[in-house]
Amino acid sequence: MTDQVPAPLPDGALSVFVLEGIGEVGAGDDLAVLIAGAAGARLEHGDILAVTSKIVSKAEGRQVAAADREQAITDETVRVVATRAFPGGVTRIVENRQGLVMAAAGVDASNTPDGTVLLLPVDPDASARALCQALRTSTGLRLGLIITDTAGRPWREGQTDIAIGAAGVAVLDDLRGTDDAFGRRLDVTVAAVADEIAGAADLVKGKTSGHPVAVLRGLGRLVGELDEVDARGSVVAGGTVDARGATRLLRPSANDMFRLGSAEAHAEGFADGYAAGLAAASATP
Repeated sequence: MTDQVPAPLPDGALSVFVLEGIGEVGAGDDLAVLIAGAAGARLEHGDILAVTSKIVSKAEGRQVAAADREQAITDETVRVVATRAFPGGVTRIVENRQGLVMAAAGVDASNTPDGTVLLLPVDPDASARALCQALRTSTGLRLGLIITDTAGRPWREGQTDIAIGAAGVAVLDDLRGTDDAFGRRLDVTVAAVADEIAGAADLVKGKTSGHPVAVLRGLGRLVGELDEVDARGSVVAGGTVDARGATRLLRPSANDMFRLGSAEAHAEGFADGYAAGLAAASATP
């Protein structure tokens, strides 16, 4: 690949390509410098960068010694959703410190030296904002950025990449109140565009190719101005994109119809029913 600037895309077209030459990332590395250097003159206004969470974690020093990966998972877990035993151990689906529900709390032992694991960024949205702002400053371009990670999905086999952090780009496209092609009102359709972007980027990044950053072109309508936030995450100057970033994609537990695994839901229901039966029996004269 060269630094030649691509020709503009026709309306309705989408281009996805990787940035080569980023190399191995270590703690303290400046990702904005590495990404801008790999991009050269290839970026344009409205481009969205999809950055693998692994390099963000490495740059932020989230690579930790862990002789016992299971303990690292436990340490990152705030709520157990489901567990299943298999011949080699136990699979745990949990809610982690970032509010994400995923296998192993997002603790990753791949593409990291033996005896170490990678934890997810402490605050993926804050990481995305800082990186997006640095890239906008260095390039002079209005860019969007998402941080991606791989996750499974209920009811579906296989894994895909999802957005766990976002800045400068809409993560949801709310179509409620608009009409479909036949003039019928849409009442529930809210497209998870950040996850769709993450999945598209994964098609070219791959898992083992050494390409941790992809660029998507043709979705400039989703890119907006960054909100300025203080250290607490509160908006101090409003932009055109929600400062909550990918956090907007997290469904509150109270609204989750499948909050527990089937075995866990059965056990909880049995315990509640047993307690209610005991209470009723003790109240009988």
